[in-house]
Amino acid sequence: MEFELLAHLMANQRRVYTRGQLMALVWQQNAMGDTRTVDVHVARLRRKLGPGYRAMIRTVRQVGYAFEPSATPKPCS
Repeated sequence: MEFELLAHLMANQRRVYTRGQLMALVWQQNAMGDTRTVDVHVARLRRKLGPGYRAMIRTVRQVGYAFEPSATPKPCS
């Protein structure tokens, strides 16, 4: 699911999606219950992307997430 989540966000750059929208579009489930699963998948995805690229998945507080390609990767030391 992490790959599908990243692919969806990258295909719709800079567009902010609510957790409910992501549940419907990526998981193809209604967000009737707990949407925190999106947060867990985003955290895992950021961890896999590493410190240079994790900032490209932008958190919009109280709303959701967006892919921000202009978040310049930081060199790893």
